Amino acid sequence: MDAGFEAHLRADEVEFDAADAELLRTIDAEGSLNRAADALGRSYSRAHQRLTALEDALGPLVVRQRGGSGGGGSRLTDEARDLLARFERLRAEFTGTAEVDETVLSGSTVAREGELATVETPAGRVRALAPETDAEVVQVAVRADAVTLHAPDDAPAAEATSARNRFSGTVAAIDAGEQVARVLVDVKGDATLAALVTMSSVEKLDLRAGSEVVASFKATATRASPRE
Repeated sequence: MDAGFEAHLRADEVEFDAADAELLRTIDAEGSLNRAADALGRSYSRAHQRLTALEDALGPLVVRQRGGSGGGGSRLTDEARDLLARFERLRAEFTGTAEVDETVLSGSTVAREGELATVETPAGRVRALAPETDAEVVQVAVRADAVTLHAPDDAPAAEATSARNRFSGTVAAIDAGEQVARVLVDVKGDATLAALVTMSSVEKLDLRAGSEVVASFKATATRASPRE
């Protein structure tokens, strides 16, 4: 189980995310799953399979009417509208927090490969985008919503994920909101890494002060710039 940075709601191991919200809104606008799939450029079979999986986990979301004088069609249930409202509240809280929260690590560039630089920081080596600087002394910025947290015994192998920046650490503090939590993780070198996760992820990972975690983030979500 991991705590990722994209806003989502979870039920029975099924995650409701932005693509699912878009599907429901388009069904509502188009009046049918078939027309919604066409409008979104998705296959009908895949859209139908996804809707079925969501309804198995979350309950009835779409009422379907076949034929009749109105020609049939689909409409959202009250449960689906409540779900969309909950998701929008979560995404708004998530986005508002993410816009102002990031970790900045100072370090020295030790290698370059195209637009990517490898930077030695007190927390360890970090691969980051550095297309605009050849400076040796840099600072690396990591957005809190780009950091994923894993339980140590459930973290994927480095070669099995694109998030190659990985640090083991200990939860120092959790600032819990209604839907979203800001988790501060102490990593090597007295550095503190901020991660933004949902409260459901906090509960499923059983996060608390002192919990051991593995924090990971992609090089493409990290930017190096000259240190001022």
